[in-house]
Amino acid sequence: MATTTAREVPAGRVSDLVQAEEERFRKARPRSHELWTEAREVLSRGVPSSFQDAAPHPIFVEHGQGSRVWDVDGHEYVDFHNGFGVMVVGHAHPKIVDAVSAQVRRGSHFAQPVENAVVVARELSRRFHQPKWRFTNSGTESTLDAVRIARGFTGRDRVIKIEASYHGHHDALMVSVEPPPERMGPADDPNSFPQSEGIPAAIVKLTTVVPFNDLPALEKAFARHKDEVAAVIVEPAMMNVGIVLPDQGFLGQVKEVAHRNGALLIFDEVKTGVTIAPGGATERFKVTPDLVALAKAIGGGLPCGAVGGREDVMGVVEEKRVAQMGTFNGNPLTMAAARVTLLEILDPKAYAHFDALAETLQGGLDEAIARYELPFHVITLAARGGVTYRARRVRNYRDYLEIDKSFSYLSWLYQCNRGVLMAPGAEENWTLSVQHSADDVQRYVDNFGEMARDLRQ
Repeated sequence: MATTTAREVPAGRVSDLVQAEEERFRKARPRSHELWTEAREVLSRGVPSSFQDAAPHPIFVEHGQGSRVWDVDGHEYVDFHNGFGVMVVGHAHPKIVDAVSAQVRRGSHFAQPVENAVVVARELSRRFHQPKWRFTNSGTESTLDAVRIARGFTGRDRVIKIEASYHGHHDALMVSVEPPPERMGPADDPNSFPQSEGIPAAIVKLTTVVPFNDLPALEKAFARHKDEVAAVIVEPAMMNVGIVLPDQGFLGQVKEVAHRNGALLIFDEVKTGVTIAPGGATERFKVTPDLVALAKAIGGGLPCGAVGGREDVMGVVEEKRVAQMGTFNGNPLTMAAARVTLLEILDPKAYAHFDALAETLQGGLDEAIARYELPFHVITLAARGGVTYRARRVRNYRDYLEIDKSFSYLSWLYQCNRGVLMAPGAEENWTLSVQHSADDVQRYVDNFGEMARDLRQ
């Protein structure tokens, strides 16, 4: 945690550094800017996905290998972005390349079951303690299916979600993902705010919002909507506003409240699954939900998701009461990559490696924060981690709003201009891979130390 002698940083100093780093960024990346300008003629905002639309302008990547990526201007980066948490295996891992190459020679798509789907589902069952599974192609699809299954099983329509958690871009959960302060409402009864135009008001009304780590607010939500709630969906550790950890016992209490009121507990482990422990947050926090949604890291870099659940809950799919389908579900290329990822790459040695890298990061960053008396602190969870730009722990979105986001942006620029690629966005959050080395993470620590020093000059 941050030193008790932390001092505030003058806003003008941060602004001056941002301006200098933006200028350095733009001068070094003319080809990326040229491609972005060209892309805007045919792609909305010049990117395939809104998540890739980032200031000063997007970086166009040419290739990746191991822990590194190279952009079209020839810059090499240690990759701490890792495709928004997907690439914990690293880039072009030989085992993934071999498995996918072998499969594509045998056929890339059948829309029929393949043996690897059975193997992967059995391994997910072992890790997450859920007996029945179905595959999807993304985190959005996984949470969409989980909500539909919960509604089908309970016969209820209402869903409770956490304020500022992102669960994919489907209508039911694209609610209060980043609500503006003037629209949030009271903390014990937040408003349900549509995060995009095009979401019907009738759907928004079926989504109730509560703050993270606020059991009384959850109890009140159930009391207001007695016998209406199908499920509570939570990220066991919030990862859309930096990293926000659950209070001791909170997740178990959420499960108890949900069950007492006839509702299910859904864990969205799209980001935490297989990255913070072999069995994700389910294992790390020792709470097993009724349904779990997975994606990102389980597919070894290919589009892959999964939803798993209790035997009786998944029975609504078994009995064809709830529709769950998709042309590419269980695609043979994805299943080949997922099998190798789960059975051969993400083994106990991999998690020991993540923990060792995390220890290096934690120690080096804590030392810089203390030396320069900065009001920051660091959170590490195996392959995931980040710097929170305030001294006190963040417990929910409303705490997060107190953070000056210019620090995160400045950090992103410092890292990028010095050879570390972070995920774009206001929150600071990294993903490590099995191919990262001690030298790789030291580069991040050194860059952070340089920024910390410059903030105090």
